[in-house]
Amino acid sequence: MKLTINIFTFLLFVYSLSFAQTEQYNYKRELKGISEQWHKIILPDEIFGKTSQNLSDIRIFGIKENFDTIEAPYLLQLMAEKKSNKKVRFKLLNISHKQEGYYFTFEIPKREPINQIKLDFLQQNFDWRIALEGSQDQYEWFTILKDYRILSIKNDLTDFQFTKLTFSGSQYQFFRIHFMSEEKPELIAANIAQQEITEGIIRNYPIKKLSTKENKQNKQTEIDIELKLAVPISQIKLRVTDTFDYYRPITIKFLRDSFKTEQAWEYHYSTLTSGILNSIEENKFKFNKRTTQKLKILIHNHDNQALNIGTIEVKGYIHNLVARFTEPASYYLSYGNNSKTNPQYDINRFTNNIPKKLKSLELGKEILIKMEQTPLKNPIFNNKTWLWLIMSSIILILGWITLNMLRKK
Repeated sequence: MKLTINIFTFLLFVYSLSFAQTEQYNYKRELKGISEQWHKIILPDEIFGKTSQNLSDIRIFGIKENFDTIEAPYLLQLMAEKKSNKKVRFKLLNISHKQEGYYFTFEIPKREPINQIKLDFLQQNFDWRIALEGSQDQYEWFTILKDYRILSIKNDLTDFQFTKLTFSGSQYQFFRIHFMSEEKPELIAANIAQQEITEGIIRNYPIKKLSTKENKQNKQTEIDIELKLAVPISQIKLRVTDTFDYYRPITIKFLRDSFKTEQAWEYHYSTLTSGILNSIEENKFKFNKRTTQKLKILIHNHDNQALNIGTIEVKGYIHNLVARFTEPASYYLSYGNNSKTNPQYDINRFTNNIPKKLKSLELGKEILIKMEQTPLKNPIFNNKTWLWLIMSSIILILGWITLNMLRKK
């Protein structure tokens, strides 16, 4: 009997070695169309709700003909916009005053294109209309901005400022700002720059359900948004249909977790971003990407009437994987394991060697592989048939030994 137990234990050990899992993932998709060493994989919306927040559990595995498992390295790319600011040197030439307002004239010693001027004033509360002009000789002036509004409000309820002039790239030696104000602007500082923006690739995520209610007790407008899928969002844009001026603090939250009690479901939200909903700027709020399906927007009305909200757009940047394939195999994109950390690949240090133009791979349908075990890279038995034959033989031998022992007794 002792010999029987030992043999059976050895059998289980061999079986566990042969089919011990190297990685555990819940889902996989076949990668189709691999023809080059480098390829691009555009991640579909459907996978984000099944991966970790930082996408650290994504892997690309290949199964070779001899059933060896290999891993293909990849680089994760977020196709977000990129901004760069080049400050331009200038000097304030003079400040003059006429009946129609105040004039501030700047000189750009080295003639360079600019498209942005940021102003900082001593005054904390103002509402001014301005015009921006450019000239090469201070005799002939050309209009760049007309009837442009800058504003600052600071009180117990609001701290809002909009003093940035944005315009198409202009290259003049002299720039003049005309303040249509009886009050003299106390200019503390100015920042003149050329801002370059590389546009990102962004998706507009469809909204499944949207509801708005007025919380009169808290003096808030509450907007609940449910998206069709859990996706990585990076910005929200609101359109207000009212034509009067407004400045309302706004808080945007995402659903962090929920649980069911005996009475009802409990929902807990965390803040994504906050800002000021106003009638001057485009009401577009950007924040660090977050994968979520439910959002809550709070508009703080104070004692004002509630705003009429038109359309709401929820957007996020496209995620790409740039992968390298060096061995022939059947490759799969695997994901769904929150315990995994970010992989460390050499290609992250040699991004200059990655080709600029890459062919996109087609992703197959999602396959559920939860609790499925992946063979080791070097299994003892490549063919399961051999293992079952050996197991059957051992069971027969054990049965024969047991019968003989019983007969002797």
